[in-house]
Amino acid sequence: MQSPTKFNFLPLLLVMVLFIACKETSQNSGKTSLAENEIKNSGTEPVKTELSDEFKNYWYAGKAEITSYKLEQARYGELREGSAVLIFVTEPFLADKQVKADQSNPNNISVLKLNSTKNFLTGIYPYSIMNSSFYPVTDNQHAIKLTASVQEWCGQVYSQLNNKEKFEIKSFSYFEKEGDQNIELDKTLLENEIWNKIRINPNNLPTGSMKIVPSLEYIRLSHNELKAYDANVELISEDNWNTYKITYPELDRTLAITFSKSFPYGIENWSESYKSGFGAKAQILTSKASKLKTLKRAYWQENKNSDVFLRDSLGL
Repeated sequence: MQSPTKFNFLPLLLVMVLFIACKETSQNSGKTSLAENEIKNSGTEPVKTELSDEFKNYWYAGKAEITSYKLEQARYGELREGSAVLIFVTEPFLADKQVKADQSNPNNISVLKLNSTKNFLTGIYPYSIMNSSFYPVTDNQHAIKLTASVQEWCGQVYSQLNNKEKFEIKSFSYFEKEGDQNIELDKTLLENEIWNKIRINPNNLPTGSMKIVPSLEYIRLSHNELKAYDANVELISEDNWNTYKITYPELDRTLAITFSKSFPYGIENWSESYKSGFGAKAQILTSKASKLKTLKRAYWQENKNSDVFLRDSLGL
């Protein structure tokens, strides 16, 4: 009987190593950062905003900027009195998972986060609206993530946009014609990210004729299609203030945000005009928000009953 043939595993091992290495290289080469995706889509490399010492000292001091506003909100063909709050704060963000980072990491993206809230009554029942935008402080790519939610006694709606190869949006609503939706949009200017851009570098605000995706809040309240609309944009300068004005002809809607010409470019007021009401009785009404008070606080640590008095300081 012949002895069993000895098999040399070395060539097979080399082939396996080469295969795994090629596969990993192929997989890694397919992964691109958000900034690289922005370059691929725009065809040009966006310029990063260099952060000044003034910016760093203000926004990286371990506190958030909280500003309260007196609100007049158009809803169902009438203006309603209420309150609005803008909370700006920097935080580390994970580009891949698109959530706040729990730990320090060189790959974290520093974002200026805006949480904006509105509260008002429509007759017997209340409305509560919240928008969040997570925008890189480098100001050289679109917002990484947007969310918007509206709660009232009829029900609630929620939308989330994630910045990936395209804008990927998930939208949930209790209305039959909207229901649960998955939407993809080509990348273009987002109205929600403009508020962050103002606070970082208003000199980098685009003007002229362009496509803009309106705020997720407006889309949900108006029940219009979530897409980019033609818009005319201008920056108006007067005394100590600049006003960034966006007009959407197709929507009969205008948004005007007035902010300080000097750092930190605080938002003094805003107005939003569009049709409100039902059918033939719908009319153009103008929602307005006027600044009350600004505080710099580490609010996430001020959650005791003894901290409630701080709301009085904000006029809330």
